[in-house]
Amino acid sequence: MYMKRTMEYGKKIKIILADDNFDHLLGIRELVNMETNCEVIATATNASIAINLVKKYQPDVVLMDINMPEKDGLTAINEIERLNLNTRVIALTGYDDPDLIFRAMKMGAKGYILKTMASAQLIYAIEEVMQGKIYLPSGLSSKFFEYFQKTFKEESNNASNEENLLQYLTQREEEVLELLTQGVTYKGVAQQLFISETTVKTHVNNIFQKLQVNDRTQAVLYAINNGFLNRKKLKMAI
Repeated sequence: MYMKRTMEYGKKIKIILADDNFDHLLGIRELVNMETNCEVIATATNASIAINLVKKYQPDVVLMDINMPEKDGLTAINEIERLNLNTRVIALTGYDDPDLIFRAMKMGAKGYILKTMASAQLIYAIEEVMQGKIYLPSGLSSKFFEYFQKTFKEESNNASNEENLLQYLTQREEEVLELLTQGVTYKGVAQQLFISETTVKTHVNNIFQKLQVNDRTQAVLYAINNGFLNRKKLKMAI
């Protein structure tokens, strides 16, 4: 009851639902449309159609099944993230595999929920991501962070034997990257560095190219895994 009340006073949340299981798709659509402030504006049974629908309707939220035919849901999440439409994607799946959660988050998912979970939890997940938060059910959170810590250590060890691409960043690009690692938005970066948001996006694109990554999440992970934060602390101490 609480979740429904908190969503009643906002604008209508536009949702696109992508699931290759037609029966499940209809069930989720009915559930979401029961909420007075949620509306499924389009559905898709494969990822390519879902991406085209996102481009056309620019929804607030996409509920994306991970296991999709032809193009998998992870690839679709990444393509939607790169559209820069401020559309939040929640991964919807039957698997509680921590590696899958990790990869979904790296691709840009803002939430991850199991199809078997209670219907109220799905509505709560939509509400959370609409408030700019990341949603993971408590049962999956511990699995995800344990896996993340293990992966972080492994990647750090591997990185020590590879060329550190951070050395190619300019001072301004380092300043931008530092703020990105703190979770600051592009608009926030522009305000803190007294530059335009367009200039910020130019710096970010340069950072992506130099670090050989495709999105913000990968850039931040690369920075963390290659000692960027420790290096910044050392510079400040000097």
